[in-house]
Amino acid sequence: MRQELMSLPKTLAEDVAKNLVMVARLIDEDPEEAYAYARIALRLASRVAAVREAAGFAAYATQKYTEALAEFRATRRMTGTVDLWPVMADCERGLGRPERAMAMAGEPEVAKLDKAGQVEMRLVAAGARRDMGQIDAAIVTLQSPELASNSVQPWTARLRYAYADALLAAGREDEAREWFAKTIESDKDGATDASDRLAELEGVEFVDVEHESGDDPDELLDDALSDDEESGAEADDDRPGRAKGDDQD
Repeated sequence: MRQELMSLPKTLAEDVAKNLVMVARLIDEDPEEAYAYARIALRLASRVAAVREAAGFAAYATQKYTEALAEFRATRRMTGTVDLWPVMADCERGLGRPERAMAMAGEPEVAKLDKAGQVEMRLVAAGARRDMGQIDAAIVTLQSPELASNSVQPWTARLRYAYADALLAAGREDEAREWFAKTIESDKDGATDASDRLAELEGVEFVDVEHESGDDPDELLDDALSDDEESGAEADDDRPGRAKGDDQD
């Protein structure tokens, strides 16, 4: 990206870079704000591939799939990269065209993807199958050496989670429980809600104390500590061999 920005006048390059940094910083926590920064960068430097890609991801994060797809296509024309092929296919899904996503999953570009890209493409294809009501086909799509491997890779948790979710949708609850458990083992950062899904299957219920009682948890804790202090004082007073006047000089 830095090399691309070097083709711009220094002041302009700095302005574009600042906006791209904000896109990267906000895209997960505030997609709409990230999108606003991306539009500024796009207005300043629409001929820079990194800007088009960032604008694509910002649009994708805000579910503006038509716009995202256009930006990803522009990036691909400018760079020749196939890295964006899976997310382009997912945009087709977002636009209600799962059959196009499936067609993309069978294109030669998929073979040019690295391992992470191929796994991502498999996830998109399985999602497209589910969009079309083909749950059994989705399960088969996810079955792969990457799923069976005991090695934990950056994509492992998402792949296992998708498989568990598909199994559950197919009514295969026992297998789904097993794969949600395997997801938890590989999801060290808590990126999925596999633990909640497994707890739900196990019949575990979490009670919100504040909601149920209407009391502030901090106030409950303070009251409990106060009660403990009073109990401790009473215990001292009742201790054998101590008279009530012993504390006086």
